[in-house]
Amino acid sequence: MIKTTINLEPGKKVYFASDQHFGAPNPKESKVREERFIRWMDEIKHDAQVLFLMGDLFDFWHEWKHVIPKGYVRVLGKIAELKDRGIHIYFFVGNHDLWMKDYLEEEIGCTVFYKKQYFEMGGKQFLLAHGDGLGPGDKGYKRMKKVFTNPVAQWFFKWLHPDIAMKIALYMSQKNKMISGDEDKEFLGEDKEFLIIYSKEKLKTQKIDYFIYGHRHLPMVLNLEGKAEYINLGDWISYFTYGVFEHDFELKTFGESTKKITS
Repeated sequence: MIKTTINLEPGKKVYFASDQHFGAPNPKESKVREERFIRWMDEIKHDAQVLFLMGDLFDFWHEWKHVIPKGYVRVLGKIAELKDRGIHIYFFVGNHDLWMKDYLEEEIGCTVFYKKQYFEMGGKQFLLAHGDGLGPGDKGYKRMKKVFTNPVAQWFFKWLHPDIAMKIALYMSQKNKMISGDEDKEFLGEDKEFLIIYSKEKLKTQKIDYFIYGHRHLPMVLNLEGKAEYINLGDWISYFTYGVFEHDFELKTFGESTKKITS
């Protein structure tokens, strides 16, 4: 198990956010949410040492050799500003932006992860992942992900004109529930939530204090065995929730939320 250790500086914090899905359901409505996210980044930049973007920042993202999707200039610019201030930016690829290549690394200096990672921060052990494909079940999506990540399929897709490719991809992302998943489901119970089941299995063999995921769009903090906590970061569609860690973890809401956090 490879683990990254982060030594927190006095007065500094670690922030987490996931599932912004910028671009959805359309550019006009997305821009309102983008502006809110930018205001949040402006607020945290004064005490942030690390920012984890835990996946699905974009509702769809694909990188051609010389082209990236239109839009997101202000969001990307603000992330770049935080990086230039010395804040470490870690980006986890989600199921909507899994075709991320090296753009964020080369242009902004983010560290991009394509699978779960282990961190030690403030003497606590973290397992971090977007969450898609982990745990039992969801076989339809797992099969679909193998297709999407297949080098041959990606090679064919990149030869489509970007205007055509983006139109197809955005339609599928917003309409096909096998790809995007039902957003904001009700809590199914500990014995049926695949990420909780996965976390409990990990606890049988590893000492983890915090399991932090996105993907599920259902913000919650749940106590597991051995004082571990399962955390889902929610989203920036309905909840506008984020995580912050200094000595302990807290799940917070930025501004008004249209829905309550699940307890």
